[in-house]
Amino acid sequence: MAQATLTITLPEQVWIQQVSTAYPEATFRVLAAVPGNESGFALVRLAGSAVPEMIDEIEAHPQVLEITVVQRSEREATIHFETTAPLLLFSSRESGIPIELPVEIRGGEATIEVTGSRERLAELAEQLEQFGLQYRIEQVQEHLHQSQLLSERQLEVVAAAVDEGYYDTPRRCSLTELAGHLGIAKSTCSETLHRAEEAIVKHFVEDLPALHDDDEMIERPLAGD
Repeated sequence: MAQATLTITLPEQVWIQQVSTAYPEATFRVLAAVPGNESGFALVRLAGSAVPEMIDEIEAHPQVLEITVVQRSEREATIHFETTAPLLLFSSRESGIPIELPVEIRGGEATIEVTGSRERLAELAEQLEQFGLQYRIEQVQEHLHQSQLLSERQLEVVAAAVDEGYYDTPRRCSLTELAGHLGIAKSTCSETLHRAEEAIVKHFVEDLPALHDDDEMIERPLAGD
């Protein structure tokens, strides 16, 4: 499974692009959303210095079929609406990749996080393009469960090392004491810890985008390895 963070540039003809661009300091936070057959429904929290004006523009836009103000204050409001242009929802539905919520939209751009197989992520990229959504990749990383990263024995030794205070500063448990607690030879304990630490550190470093040349913003980075 791969996890990806994408920045989506919304098309100019879409209402939320128009409103969020007209009020660049404002934030649109999508709290919940569901696609219909030809429209979509969402619960969005608006925040900014011109909330009443934004609500008026949203309500007047022809792509917004219905709007209900759930909560409202001077600088914040929560609205529920139906729109005919939920392009992100349609892309998600057609590709089979759920978009993790909340999604933040600001200045005509939406930042989304998705998790799925490489094949599904590639399909999402194709659907975004078909719906006229430009995107760039902020980060892609493989998502491994701890059981995939370490063996059962390595997990047992590392967990014991943490519990016994081997990694505390200052240490509350020496390597000799840890080996005795586990009932294994000191050399075996040391080698098992080293191999586990190697796997953990390498996996951590691989997830740091600044260390890789291929983390530049590129087109179609999701289409496979």
